[in-house]
Amino acid sequence: MNLNNILTITLILFSVIDVVGSLPVIIDMKRQGVNIHPGKSTIVAGMLMLVFLFFGTSVLKLFGLDVSSFALAGSLIIFFIGLEMILGIRFFRGEEEGSHQAGYLVPLVFPILAGAGTLTTIISLRAQYELGSLITGIILNLGLIFLVLKMTPWIMKKMSPQALIGLRKAFGIIMIAIAFQMFRHHWLLA
Repeated sequence: MNLNNILTITLILFSVIDVVGSLPVIIDMKRQGVNIHPGKSTIVAGMLMLVFLFFGTSVLKLFGLDVSSFALAGSLIIFFIGLEMILGIRFFRGEEEGSHQAGYLVPLVFPILAGAGTLTTIISLRAQYELGSLITGIILNLGLIFLVLKMTPWIMKKMSPQALIGLRKAFGIIMIAIAFQMFRHHWLLA
């Protein structure tokens, strides 16, 4: 394993995952009553990343999908998250009415933490770097994800409600822009 490769992989994944930039979404989900479990969310995101590291292309082919189609689906979910943030309406609910147990899986784990961008990046990095460096970079990012999720209640206490509303709406617009950019990029590739 090469330390420079590990650092490069870690920084690439950190910028793609953007858990710090997703903090307004995470805070908004918590305010809506979604039970976010830092440990479970991190483990599930990690498992998803590792599955895509080893079997990503094969898993997509098994379902007759390509990377672009997968990314387009992720862009639609990001679009709806942005609409939720701006309009204050809810698209993502628990499995049963009033339940917020499954909310941490969709949309938190997918597409926010381990979304199409992250998973396609992992597939791309697999072609460039050795396996040990990739696994180390993923584990380092999972540690950062866990830390941010664990600190979310503390961050919520430190920010005023007005600041949270402003952040939520601003990031909602950014999420919609990201969704359109992903859609346009992958639509042109298809």
